[in-house]
Amino acid sequence: MRSAVVVGAGVGGLATAGALARTGWRVTLLERADRLRADPAALLLWPNAVAALRSLGLGGGLAAIATPVPSGGLRRADGQYLAQPTPGTAQAVVVHAEDLHDTFIAGLGDQIEIRTGITVRSMHARPGDRPAVGDGRHTWEADVIVAADGADSTLRARLAPQSIAVSSGYAAWRAVIPWYRAPKLPDDLVLAGETLGGGYRFLAASLGDRGSSGASSRGGIYWTATVAGAARPESKATQLTLLKRWFAGWHAPIADLLAATEPDDLVQQDGRQLRPLPNELAFPVGTGGFALVGDAAHAMPHHLAQGAGLALEDAATLRSLLHPAIPGPGCNAALAAYSAARRSRAAQVVRQTQRVGAVLAPRGNLVTRARDRAFGALAPRVLDRAATVAADWQPPAA
Repeated sequence: MRSAVVVGAGVGGLATAGALARTGWRVTLLERADRLRADPAALLLWPNAVAALRSLGLGGGLAAIATPVPSGGLRRADGQYLAQPTPGTAQAVVVHAEDLHDTFIAGLGDQIEIRTGITVRSMHARPGDRPAVGDGRHTWEADVIVAADGADSTLRARLAPQSIAVSSGYAAWRAVIPWYRAPKLPDDLVLAGETLGGGYRFLAASLGDRGSSGASSRGGIYWTATVAGAARPESKATQLTLLKRWFAGWHAPIADLLAATEPDDLVQQDGRQLRPLPNELAFPVGTGGFALVGDAAHAMPHHLAQGAGLALEDAATLRSLLHPAIPGPGCNAALAAYSAARRSRAAQVVRQTQRVGAVLAPRGNLVTRARDRAFGALAPRVLDRAATVAADWQPPAA
């Protein structure tokens, strides 16, 4: 039987492990934490992420846990619209991270060996030998080893040492305010929408309906904020205080949402990116080789909210290419094809992310009115174009 080891149990690792197990692979999942868990916030899933979930066979229950995100337009901090809402449009859905995690766990099946509390410290990649990883006490060999161990990937550091996680110049936070604690908002307020200003960005959306158990048992109001600067090392309580200060004076209901947020609601995003992207995202060796998935392959700023989407694309592409492959030249060729497909896709999304980052960049206090008007005209076009390109992906043919 073909065998795989997946290192890391985030979105990419869980999706990949389940996908390979469901197509006849014997899978071992290694996770550093003491148990498999999700964070308490939510995720935006764009059409590419939804398409990947369906390709992986995990889209059947998505309607029960996901809430469509209508267009709320694009505004300045004072509430003035840069782009008006488009009624009836819903490009993305929002889903609680714990609900999505439950979907992945249910999709693992009972053919997977799960080992928690494992920190991978070494790897073995000699020509002619099966690839292997170890934690100093045990060694796991397999035909394919998937590195889904995040931006600080131990395996990527060995396979692609030139690619290093560095600060993106932005920090980001996500939170869900449960309905019982959420502020009551005017009925005519379109909650979903983005606000930009001086290197800051804020988006909020409803996660399910207030008082309804239909969309998600973990409903509430989801918000995400992006701030120019490095990730914050302070406590969550201090981080929340800083967010309230940074967004003071912004249009309603941003202050109300931050006031209703508690420190334990906050999830700070990894504000780093890989520079440069690895030249290869898979490394054929022996009977198979290594593949990089998720942030281990292409960590980038949070501007397009595509971290989970790209990880799911990785999992769907790897599953499709490895499904017919047998250990040996077949696996080697499948991994080479994966690298070619995913490297070009990651580079495409990185380019769009950089363009959005340029729009979001702080412009100082000496900005002329002409530049303000240009920004107002440019920002919606750049963001719309970037979001469209990033979401324009279809799974490979099965």
